[in-house]
Amino acid sequence: MADTEGSDSASDVEPATSSGISRESTGDSAGSERTVRISGGLAPEEPTERELSPQDPSATERTQRIPAVPAEPEPGGGFSESDTERTRAIEPVAEHSWNPAVAEPAAEITSTEVPTAVVAAENRSNPSDGHPDSPAAYPDEQQPTERHDTAEEGGKNRKRLLHAGVVAGIVAGLLGLLYIGDLAFSSGLMPRGTVVADVAVGGLDKAAAERELRAEIGPHLDEPVQLRVGDATASIDPAAVGLKMDWDATLDKAGSQPLNPITRVSSFFTTREIAPVSNVDREKLTAALQKVKPELHRKPKEGTIRFEGTEPVAVEPVTGRSVDVQRSLDVVVAEWIGTDPVRLPFTKQPVSTTTEGVHKALNRIAKPAVAAPVTVLGDGKKATLGPEDIANSLRFEPNGKGGLKSHIDVPTATEVVKPQLADTIKQGEDASVVIEGGKPVVQPSVHGRVINWEKSFAPLNKVLRQPGGRQVRAVYEDQPAEFTTEEAKQLGIKEQVSTFTTKGFSHDSGVNIRRVAEEVDGAIVKPGETFSLNGYTGVRQKPQGYIASGIIKNGRPAEAVGGGISQFATTLFNAAYFAGMKDIEHREHSYYISRYPMGREATVFQQPDGTSLIDVKFKNVSDSGILIETAWTPSSVTVTLWGTKQFEVSSSTSPKSNFVPPKEITIPEGEPCSPTGGQKGFTVYNTRTVKNLETGEVTKQRERTVYEPQPIVHCGKPPDSAQ
Repeated sequence: MADTEGSDSASDVEPATSSGISRESTGDSAGSERTVRISGGLAPEEPTERELSPQDPSATERTQRIPAVPAEPEPGGGFSESDTERTRAIEPVAEHSWNPAVAEPAAEITSTEVPTAVVAAENRSNPSDGHPDSPAAYPDEQQPTERHDTAEEGGKNRKRLLHAGVVAGIVAGLLGLLYIGDLAFSSGLMPRGTVVADVAVGGLDKAAAERELRAEIGPHLDEPVQLRVGDATASIDPAAVGLKMDWDATLDKAGSQPLNPITRVSSFFTTREIAPVSNVDREKLTAALQKVKPELHRKPKEGTIRFEGTEPVAVEPVTGRSVDVQRSLDVVVAEWIGTDPVRLPFTKQPVSTTTEGVHKALNRIAKPAVAAPVTVLGDGKKATLGPEDIANSLRFEPNGKGGLKSHIDVPTATEVVKPQLADTIKQGEDASVVIEGGKPVVQPSVHGRVINWEKSFAPLNKVLRQPGGRQVRAVYEDQPAEFTTEEAKQLGIKEQVSTFTTKGFSHDSGVNIRRVAEEVDGAIVKPGETFSLNGYTGVRQKPQGYIASGIIKNGRPAEAVGGGISQFATTLFNAAYFAGMKDIEHREHSYYISRYPMGREATVFQQPDGTSLIDVKFKNVSDSGILIETAWTPSSVTVTLWGTKQFEVSSSTSPKSNFVPPKEITIPEGEPCSPTGGQKGFTVYNTRTVKNLETGEVTKQRERTVYEPQPIVHCGKPPDSAQ
């Protein structure tokens, strides 16, 4: 074929070098493969218009794969079909760009023959000629690749990495120099950014840091430490509990210069707070906190509802607070330095009510309750509880479920309704024994009919929630006498069995003596019962009609409510003594008082709440009841016992013995003083002889009484004092 002329010469072309084209031959003329490599020095032919066209992507490609062109068999060569296969490849030349528009110098070709590879290149650039070796003639042949672009991109990446590495190395070196310089410059200084109790000491040496702290903090260390729990405040004296700042330990706590580069860099932008180190006497601090604890404590308060007139107002529940002293110790030590109060830890004391529950009761119970009056229906008469009366009587308490429940205070409501229904009530009365014409007379008992107020007001809670039908009915009950006429007659109180009178007391004491005599008058002691003066009268304070009267205590004048009661106690004791009653309890005065019989007198004393400390008690050992009658005059008091006389009693008292001289005391000038001449102490014996008039039996009881010496009191300088 004419198109394959010169193909034998093309198969022997060697790869081109920088000086030309090198040729390789694999020797075997029968069926051997030959490869032609063309280096970048090979000059291409003049590009055609198609090759220069921008629509042809191959125009810019430098590296091309050239398919093998079968050689024409030489005459007589006897080639088989396979002998004509040849493979030619042109390797890409890296890192060079070939622009077809600018022709490179032609490579020098040592052969006079036109290389087959060049012919093939021409055929590929003009595929329309129909040559069987053109790409169009071999549609299955692999098209040219983009290996050159990948290699070029890889080279650029390597350059960028190299550049980045160089820059990173320079930066690292500079940072290292800065780190070393900063470390050397700050050696021996407090770490940068260090703050102690709001005082910046970073960058200072230890001595300068201490001076700074002493200048800023020192003047305030003696000021009271303010404590706070919620809105409650208190204070303690730091010196009293040994609170002191440990300057050295505080600065040591700040530490030395950090070696971590990150820490050093961050210190330029951050601060590090160091808590001061303090010394304290923990026992004294504990005692101080216990002392101020009541000031910081808040009792829990349950929610409730109060009334302002007839307007109900919700009272919110308040959780209690109790200071945790043990936990507070460390908090105070850690936070006492500074201007802010130290907030102490506390435990909450819960309440059972909630705000929601209180307001629910306000709307569902309280407001409807006072919306209208309530009518109380008595026997033939009506009474009214107005809205204000209801408000005064309504009480609230927790219901255990977060809310409130209500109830009526019966005594308060009774005070309003009882006078309105008084005509329908008849109070029962016990029988009594009175003295008329010098003789005991039995006053008969009265059977009564009264209102049971508890039962009457029981439905009121439900009624108060109703808009209409607001009425309740009074519940009446019989009230029989507890002490009937027959029981009084059976006591056998028919004659006087004893009487005793004492005289001499001040006006104020006389008021109290008369008051206690009025309370005891008419008391009946049944056979076998024990009478107690303190128990019978109960509390003896101003609300009960008693007043303060003067007393003398160790030469100093004083006052006590109920003074003078001891004179009545002595009178009562002697009346029981001569009636033959059994002495259960009595105590003589510490000093002998001349208006009382020696060894046969008594005093009483009770706390303001009525708790008995010293009492007069006797037991009725007779077969009849005993009626106590009292009589009072401005200068005397008399107690008479009535019953059936069963005993005959006599008394004897020994002479004084075992005398003890008094001590002398001096009351300083300017102080209240009541001088006395003093009195010797002594011992005396009293003997009571009791004869049973029914049996004739005689018994004797002997009692010893020891009176203390009453001191001699001097006001101001004592007599015979050294001049």
